[in-house]
Amino acid sequence: MTIDKNALRFLSKLKDNNNRNWFNQNKPTFKEHENQVKLFFASLEADLNQSDDIDKHKVFRIYRDIRFSKDKTPFKHHFSGYFLRRKPALRGSYFLKIEPGGNSMAGGGFYGPNKDDLLRIREEFAYDDEPLRKILNAKKFKSTFGTLQGERLKTAPRGFDPSHPANDLISMKQFYAFKQFTDKEVVSANFSKQVIDTFKTLRPYFDYMSEVLTTNSNGESII
Repeated sequence: MTIDKNALRFLSKLKDNNNRNWFNQNKPTFKEHENQVKLFFASLEADLNQSDDIDKHKVFRIYRDIRFSKDKTPFKHHFSGYFLRRKPALRGSYFLKIEPGGNSMAGGGFYGPNKDDLLRIREEFAYDDEPLRKILNAKKFKSTFGTLQGERLKTAPRGFDPSHPANDLISMKQFYAFKQFTDKEVVSANFSKQVIDTFKTLRPYFDYMSEVLTTNSNGESII
């Protein structure tokens, strides 16, 4: 499966004509591209399941939720979706966005850990951050993603020492990593392989976080 270059052209036009009249006039074209993208995601899930265990994938709707946004444009100008690993043993979700202008990206992580999971993650970082450092400093991870990203607190969270050497990790609230792709890469014949390779580079990180989130502070399984 490949991404048609006309899909990127359509998204560029949608960005310039982000209104319901234009969209409705061009909806048949949109549906053709959306169906192709859905097939591409389904193909990726099948390929990803050769090396991982994916519970399901989802392609997000093109419609924006504008109820609480100052930006009232009704449509996204990208296709995006996720691939959820099978819980409870496996944690983390892969993410793919297809957006013209070199804004396409693949990666994933943990965007909104619940209160208990976030505390468990922070406790593990405080106890021993070296296993994660080793993963993040691996040559393939660094060359693919650079570093771990996400929102963080301005200081240490309550109950943690602000002077702890792992405070750069402990203070994080989100934990994800992404690789960007050019439009030329997105429409190339080997784009799906590049995406799968990117996801595979996240596996050691996902497996580490899965082990943390399925054990208690004594290392005992909780599933």
